[in-house]
Amino acid sequence: MTTLSRRETLLAASALGTGLTLPALAATPFLAKGGFDAAAFKAWASARIGDGQPIWWYSSGSVRAYPSGDLLFFMEGFDGATSYWPDPKTNLVHQYNRKIYIFRDAKTGEVLREWKGKKVEPVAYPYQFITYELKGDKVETMVEQGTKPRVQRIGPGTDMTARKVGDTYVFTAPVYLDFPIPGGEKRYQAFENYDFFVNTDGRAKEPHQLSWLRHGPLGAWADGADSIMHLVTWRVERWEDIAADLRSYIEKEQPLWRNPPKDLAEIRRLQEGNV
Repeated sequence: MTTLSRRETLLAASALGTGLTLPALAATPFLAKGGFDAAAFKAWASARIGDGQPIWWYSSGSVRAYPSGDLLFFMEGFDGATSYWPDPKTNLVHQYNRKIYIFRDAKTGEVLREWKGKKVEPVAYPYQFITYELKGDKVETMVEQGTKPRVQRIGPGTDMTARKVGDTYVFTAPVYLDFPIPGGEKRYQAFENYDFFVNTDGRAKEPHQLSWLRHGPLGAWADGADSIMHLVTWRVERWEDIAADLRSYIEKEQPLWRNPPKDLAEIRRLQEGNV
């Protein structure tokens, strides 16, 4: 969201008050439809998971208590991915990814290892297997994660939309989570929203950007406290472009996350519990 100066705000209010029409952005409006065509789908897949080479989406942001807004922690991490097209002639692509996000002390910035006497665990997925398939003007998404006997298959989801603002694609993917927690009557409920901003004309210095927001409970180490997470994310092409202290932490303490899964065979091994 653009922050207006006091002068700009007063000018805008004055224009509205006198009945003047302010110029609007050239944007594709939200419709009931998905907004995808073949070009948008190719742009989405290439941006999100690359063109065969490993890529990383590096993130930094904050975790705040809800509804107070009090800052609890900083958050940092990444999602590494590789892509695979089973048949380049079709609009179906695989995403093989691995992601990890750590919490940092809000005062010192150090990796948070304990909170109120409990061990802090990073948000970490050894793998996710995601497929995207263009069907009409929508993209159908399927997700696999977890290990046997608790492999989850989530989908099909068709909530993602595509639109253009000027020369930038905006891909919006809301995620609604509501499923039973094993061993009890409680349910896990959370909402996440992903806004990807993708420029394909080659002029943008950072052509792949993402704003991510999540409302939901923290892990058991934080007693499931209600929270708002917000991360600003951009894509990097090399491991060396990720922040040095995060790279050091991963290489020393979480080496599995150094690279994304290379193929579906590796993911199937991880589903069996074999690292």
